[in-house]
Amino acid sequence: MENLLRPVIVVGGAVLLTLFIGWATDRLLSKADHRHPETPLWGLLRRGRIPYQLVLCAALLRGSYDEARLLQEHQDAVGRTLTLTLIGAAAWLVIRIAGAVVETSYSRYARMHRDAARVRRVRTQVSLIMRVVSAVVGVVAAAAMLLTFPAFRAAGASLLASAGILGIVAGVAAQSTLSNLFAGLQIAFGDMVRIGDTVVVDGEWGTVEEITLTFLTVRTWDERRITMPVSYFTSNPFENWSRGTPQMTGIVYWHVDHSAPLDAMREKLRDILRESPAWDGRAYGLDVTDTTPNTMQVRALVTAKDSDDIWTIRVTVRERMIRWLTEEHPYALPRVNTADAPLPPDASHGEASHDGAPGLDKTPPRQRRAHEPSGADR
Repeated sequence: MENLLRPVIVVGGAVLLTLFIGWATDRLLSKADHRHPETPLWGLLRRGRIPYQLVLCAALLRGSYDEARLLQEHQDAVGRTLTLTLIGAAAWLVIRIAGAVVETSYSRYARMHRDAARVRRVRTQVSLIMRVVSAVVGVVAAAAMLLTFPAFRAAGASLLASAGILGIVAGVAAQSTLSNLFAGLQIAFGDMVRIGDTVVVDGEWGTVEEITLTFLTVRTWDERRITMPVSYFTSNPFENWSRGTPQMTGIVYWHVDHSAPLDAMREKLRDILRESPAWDGRAYGLDVTDTTPNTMQVRALVTAKDSDDIWTIRVTVRERMIRWLTEEHPYALPRVNTADAPLPPDASHGEASHDGAPGLDKTPPRQRRAHEPSGADR
């Protein structure tokens, strides 16, 4: 009877004690979260209650397993399983706690600073730091799990002796991966590109959605995702429309007739911008930038606070100006000129024909032959 009750008491007591401590800790964190709503730390720490309970349960069972006298013939296997569970749960708990602390620090920084560019830069750095911490903790936990096996402990000396050669071989084999890794750290702390930046890469316009240690994801305007290695941004030129200040100047072109009312177009541009909430009021202008034999090119400059608004104001100005020209000044639209050209000043010495062309005889052939002198007259 004792052989049956002892394992039940030990295992059941460990599980009940784990549930009670986990519940009590969660209640304390919940009360702290309600008392301090200005910080998300306590609410974020509550996300670690599952690995926290796993750590408690594995530690209690590992410490009391010898007293339980359960599965004596598999003592080594059960003990190693509990140890591996304890190491894995502890690594999971450390990652959750580190994530809560880092996220709380970022939230406090975002509330204190209103500069969107600086906030995005810190957000990028925080994301990469968390990935580095997770990778380091995972590697350490995996190494600790391997060291629980006697075979790996016995091979530790030979592994350390050959670490130099293995490091060289691994460095050559993982050259591209290591270059992306260092490129990711360079992007994070070099402020080249940040999460939320508007960029143009390979002719594609989009917003940086995710940055990891090895790749970067750009979400285009039509909701496609372009994934590329982070080393691309350290070795190739690209446009970053959000670096510095997000303010932008946009250009709108029209091809109009030479008789287009430019002063009226400038006034209409001013009215369109005043009615558009996307215009930031900094500057505007309208000038003739080029001419062709049939049209002239008119360019409008407009400003906005960011890339989204500059796109909105450009399409609005282009559409409303064309509509206004069509309704109020249709003669200003491009057209093919089929009217007779005026004669040059020095063309009066030539004989003008019936259609106005100088020096061309349009008399029908029969009438020309009737007026020609005969052979006797010659």
